[in-house]
Amino acid sequence: MTVSTRPYRILTQPLSRVDAASWNRLTDGAYPFLRHEFLLALEQHGCLGADVGWEPLHLMIESEAGDLLAAVPLYLKTNSFGEFVFDWAWADAYDRSGLSYYPKLVGASPFTPATGPRLLMHPDCRSTELGAMLEQALISVAHSLGVSSCHVLFSTDTCLADSGNFMKRMGCHFHWENRNYASFDDFLSALTSKRRKEILRERRQVREAGIELNQVPGNELTTTEWRRFHALYRNTFDRHGNYPALTLEFFESIAGSMGDQIRLVLARRQGEILAAAYFLVGTDCLYGRYWGGDQDVPGLHFEACYYQGIEYAIEHGLQRFEPGAQGEHKISRGFLPTRTWSHHWIAHAGFRASIGQFLDRETEVMERHVARLMERSPYKIA
Repeated sequence: MTVSTRPYRILTQPLSRVDAASWNRLTDGAYPFLRHEFLLALEQHGCLGADVGWEPLHLMIESEAGDLLAAVPLYLKTNSFGEFVFDWAWADAYDRSGLSYYPKLVGASPFTPATGPRLLMHPDCRSTELGAMLEQALISVAHSLGVSSCHVLFSTDTCLADSGNFMKRMGCHFHWENRNYASFDDFLSALTSKRRKEILRERRQVREAGIELNQVPGNELTTTEWRRFHALYRNTFDRHGNYPALTLEFFESIAGSMGDQIRLVLARRQGEILAAAYFLVGTDCLYGRYWGGDQDVPGLHFEACYYQGIEYAIEHGLQRFEPGAQGEHKISRGFLPTRTWSHHWIAHAGFRASIGQFLDRETEVMERHVARLMERSPYKIA
């Protein structure tokens, strides 16, 4: 779909039709899960499509000369799978009323509950006005497609936060902040004695089990290592009744195109890889995404997924570490409750009012929840 709004054109299309350099300029390279290479690999290697309910329909604003000025990674969704912002109850309410909640539009990086901008703008054009144009374009596309709603997930976009059209929904993740630590021991010294001893015990358990860990850039991994990681990832998802959406071909593709922003922590015993954790590296943030293991080794999950990531962030001067969604067990390991925000436009006036009232009540509950969680902080009181 293309709409002419001089001096701009608004269009929706798959990423395969978009120049990679032009798209990547919109993100400054800060968010690896929004890079053209990452999103295109999802489209081309069996991770998305009608079968899984993620159909690419990226929104873009171009100048009359055809230069890409702004965009939103956008998908037509026929379910709520892989979003991590749960609206199944909204869909049920629509169904009970004889209305269709699906399809809907979702602005996000598929299967990635990491915070960041979703309204992407060229660095020379960033403005409140262009952000407002993207917001209105999202609503226009939703109207033209006749969908029930549009949802922008884990967004840090201020124009959406202040929007009169999109309603805010608060979530809670657990993030680690780098307080200018010089080393992992320096980080440990900021914790209470009890928490420090627990972390040291978990790390010692891994060493005593004969496990060796090493961090390998994505472009240095062998085909055998990628296959082993993917098998562990699939088996772990299957064991917990989850759907392993990402294919081996996807991982191998981004290893070749953006391997310098990928880190795999490999856990070996006597040379055999028995567990692995997968990370993406941004400009100032480390993103923990996937874990797989086929043996139960005390402390290994925490070592591979959390402590190795904290060590990497400290060593490379990253300011933040987002290890993924949910998990109150992360608090005792240095990750504090952090508010996340998603933004929701609902076409139906009645449901828009009802959902808005629900979100007001839910936000009050979430604020109290975050306050209670903060009481469990493992850090010493200054």
